[in-house]
Amino acid sequence: MEYSTLINLFEAFTIFCFGLSWPISIRKSYVSRTAKGKSLFFEVFLIIGYAFGIARKFIQLSFLGEDGLLFYLSFFFYILNFIEIGIDIALYFRNKRLDKLASISSTVCKTKFMATSY
Repeated sequence: MEYSTLINLFEAFTIFCFGLSWPISIRKSYVSRTAKGKSLFFEVFLIIGYAFGIARKFIQLSFLGEDGLLFYLSFFFYILNFIEIGIDIALYFRNKRLDKLASISSTVCKTKFMATSY
């Protein structure tokens, strides 16, 4: 097996394994409807990392002429993971808004209860 083929194989497996967790995270974010326990800071750094991985693939393709099934497979996984993290970040903002609405609603209910209990 060629050296570059082995490198592309390991890269594709690495990105694939990293990507396995994102559908689980997206489902949890969607179902839980809360941003508690999520770190936007962490997810932003991950999406930046995947953006650099995608840029690396463009450079490899444009200047080094690399291609082949494993090259495109790892390129596909970079893009897929980037999209999945983007979805999870969008859900973070949705859930943050829902947390704020729940907090306001809770405060209003407590205020009404206290006003009527006298």
